[in-house]
Amino acid sequence: MKLGIQSAILDGMTWREVIDFAAENDFECVEMMCWPIGKAERKYAGVTHIDVVDFSPEKADEINAYCAEKGVEISALGYYPNPLCPDHAEAQIYIDHIIKVIDAAAMLGLDTMCTFIGNNWHKNVDDNWPRLVEVWKPILDHAKEKNIKIGIENCAMFFTDDEWPAGKNIAYSPKIWRRLFSEFDGYALGLNYDPSHLVWMQMDYEKPWDEFKDKMFHAHAKDVTVHRDRLDDVGTMANPLEYHTPRIPGRGDIDWQSYIKKMNEAGFNGALCIEVEDGDYEGNLEMRKKSLIDSGNHLKQFLGA
Repeated sequence: MKLGIQSAILDGMTWREVIDFAAENDFECVEMMCWPIGKAERKYAGVTHIDVVDFSPEKADEINAYCAEKGVEISALGYYPNPLCPDHAEAQIYIDHIIKVIDAAAMLGLDTMCTFIGNNWHKNVDDNWPRLVEVWKPILDHAKEKNIKIGIENCAMFFTDDEWPAGKNIAYSPKIWRRLFSEFDGYALGLNYDPSHLVWMQMDYEKPWDEFKDKMFHAHAKDVTVHRDRLDDVGTMANPLEYHTPRIPGRGDIDWQSYIKKMNEAGFNGALCIEVEDGDYEGNLEMRKKSLIDSGNHLKQFLGA
């Protein structure tokens, strides 16, 4: 297993500076964010460390040479929009950029890009399904042609009132993953697994490693605190941020020693990248860097580092 970072929290740094930071702090890999250049409305979105528009083999060679010099790998390229949003013209913009990220990953010699399946949050799972298949079959065909695996993060994307009632990413539960993998049997579709989302949804975050260990293409390390007193007051039908708070590893409810043991037992030898959404570390760039260092220090004791 390789311990790394997800680069979104390092907004404002260049890709070289991100690689330098990883090398200086003994991180082995980075999931590089590849949003289109421009401001995104959603928090933690819109970060562009590798611009995949007009990406070229020459640019890929430049990046790979620098990473090799610094001893840091790129574990995956990441881009997390909603390609199933109700506005089809908007969705097509996201779909087109996903294709560009896949192409850039291939040019870089990577094997994985990470994203969301998406969701029309006004519809249930069954009513979303025909469009899901229509949108994702061509994407997966393209990824297969390029030998790129697609790791879907399992976040429901229900954090704000405009995402009510179903969230903007349908791939949030084992039942739905099972259906996705059956629907797209033969394609390299798997998970970029983040245990924190199962915690606030009141599910066992270790159990998926039993059934889906062969579909764990990439992993995030993010923690969460569920405030039981608040949950008792508002219930699970409330906006989830009313009863939970994202944390860095070591500050929340996840038992990382037990969890990493479970990952090892499942034979996971991929990237475990720290993702930060902890508001206590958002004051400035130095605090955001510290969030990754503190997270790494907590996790390394269980990774044998």
